[in-house]
Amino acid sequence: MKIALINGSPKVNNSASGTLLEDIKMYLGEHSELVEFGFHSPVISGKTIEALAVSDAWVFAFPLYVDGIPGQLLSCLVQLDEARIQNPQIRIYGVVNCGFYEGIQAELALQLLQNWCEKSGFLWGGGIGVGGGGGLAMMPKLQPGQGPKAPIDKALAGLSEVILKKEAQDNKYVSVAFPRFLYKLGAQMGWRQMIKANGGKVNDLKKRPE
Repeated sequence: MKIALINGSPKVNNSASGTLLEDIKMYLGEHSELVEFGFHSPVISGKTIEALAVSDAWVFAFPLYVDGIPGQLLSCLVQLDEARIQNPQIRIYGVVNCGFYEGIQAELALQLLQNWCEKSGFLWGGGIGVGGGGGLAMMPKLQPGQGPKAPIDKALAGLSEVILKKEAQDNKYVSVAFPRFLYKLGAQMGWRQMIKANGGKVNDLKKRPE
């Protein structure tokens, strides 16, 4: 079985989407042939389209942007639709991470991916909405099923089993096993560090557009 892992994050390095795909590889790698693609820009090559056309399943991983799909990935999806790939047995799966604590916030993005999938003539296999994505790339690497990522690991393992069986699942939504108030506190600290690193002041975070 040939499975395409597609990183749809605009970030080339250190993205939560990349972290999630690395986790999926642990479950899929021994049982299938994996090919990896980075849709970090709005254009994909003809060679990439040819490789995707002969894959059995595509697994998209991307961040939630304004309740939807990142712009550059959306452009890639349009290009794939226009390519008119003649392989109706390709099954599409999605893993959407978001900075919100609740994984259900990714529901609309998964629905958008499903609508594109059906319009383009592919089979929808379901997906996972992952909450707490803002901290995934910074978490220490532990054994699967341990630490704050334990619920996410379980969901990814379940999705991987579905992929290998060439089946479909209902969309599932999970979050980090981390108290909500601590996650919020960590996010606030991150924003403060980021604005200082870019020459701003903490009080600037409270400013509103005029």
